[in-house]
Order: sequence, then C-alpha cells, then structure tokens
Amino acid sequence: MANSPEVEEPTAEYSAVPDVAEPESPAVPPEHKPSFFARLLIFIGFVFALIVASCFGLRALNVLPSFDNPFSSQTVDRSQPVLLQSMRDLHRYVAADGTFQVIVDLQQNKENIPDFLVNRRILFVGSGTVETYVDFSALAGDALKVDEEKKTVTLTLPPPQQSMAALDMAKSYVVEEDRGLLTSIGDAFRSDTDKQQRVYQAAQEKITEAAKSSGLDQRAQQNTQLMLESLFTRLGYTSVTVTFTTP
Repeated sequence: MANSPEVEEPTAEYSAVPDVAEPESPAVPPEHKPSFFARLLIFIGFVFALIVASCFGLRALNVLPSFDNPFSSQTVDRSQPVLLQSMRDLHRYVAADGTFQVIVDLQQNKENIPDFLVNRRILFVGSGTVETYVDFSALAGDALKVDEEKKTVTLTLPPPQQSMAALDMAKSYVVEEDRGLLTSIGDAFRSDTDKQQRVYQAAQEKITEAAKSSGLDQRAQQNTQLMLESLFTRLGYTSVTVTFTTP
C-alpha cells in the first residue's frame, strides 16, 4: 500500500531519529501538614500566652487587683500570753546613758591537741547600752534642807550608779565561728546552749567595765543638778545647791 504523502518515511540519507525521552521532573516530596491535634495545641498555647500577657499588662496599669501567691510561706504565731512575774516601784532618775560596741574574740582549745581537731573560736560584735542613774530611795533624813524665808534648797545626793549593760540583739551579731573537726562532729549530736550565753555575758561585762571610765558619772551629776535646779526654781526657790557624796 502506497504511503501517505503526509508521512515522511526514513530514507538512506535520513535515517530514523530515535525518540528522546523527556527528562523526568524531580520528585517533589509531599507537603507535610501539621495534624489537627498539633494545630489545636498551638492555638491553645497562643491564646493562653495572650491571656497571661493581657493580665500582666492590666496589673501593671493597676486595673486588676493583686493576687497573693498561693505557695508563699506563712508564719504562725502560737506564743502564749505574756505573764506578769513581778512589779516594783523605781525611785531612780536616769540621768545619762551610753551606747558601746565591743568585739569579743573567744577561743577554746585543749593542750597538746591540734586546733584543727578540737577548737572553738567565735568572733562576736556586741552593742549595748549602760544607764547611769541617781537612786533617791537611799536619801537620808537630812538630805533635803529647805529655808522658806530665804527660799533656798540644799540637796545631798548619793553618787550616780551604773546599770549592767543591756545588749541590743538587733545590732549584735556573730562575725565568724571556727570549729575543729571533732568539735563540729560533737556539735552535730548535742547542742551547746551555754556557749552563746558565755559570749553574751563576756560582751556585757566588757561594756559595763568600759562605761566606768567613759565619763557617764560626771554627765549624770550635771544632768541631775540641772533637773533639780529647774524644778525648785519653778516652785519659787531662788537658790538650789546640789551636792553628791563620795562613793
């Protein structure tokens, strides 16, 4: 059968050209889309973060009231009522006081034993107050002499006295405490409640002793004399003489 003139037949001059396969396009991985549950979690997290940020913003503008921390620590006071043990009348005039500070350095060790084994050293800063007063209850019968005609008063008072130093625990503190190895082990099984008392007592004694040479007695005498002169002058007396006996 004669070939159709529209179809070109291969000849010797023009051999047939093999069909060239078209290059395949690279495989595109299927698009990974988050599941519905993951999208729901992301949405919930976004909404929660938005709510928290809004609450903090409104709290900063004092629009919302403050809320207490439900996990905050609380202190419960179960102390018993205060009992009055004694009461006394005071006949003293506190004329002056002084505040002192002392550094107490106490060390306890044992002979022939190294300090790193058995040793206790405490460095304590103590702050205390000493009062100087005149005790009017010890006045003799002739201590007060009054002349109504001349409007004169003569007073003979006992010398000022000093009280024991009262430590101010709010201003007293332990700077350093060193303990040996065996001392530390022993303290773990027993409590030495007397050691703090010994430190406090040492601080009180040192402050009380230092107050004796601080000039508080002279200041107390001056203040007492000025107080009595002002008192009797207001009562109409023109001359007030105050003397102190020798201790």
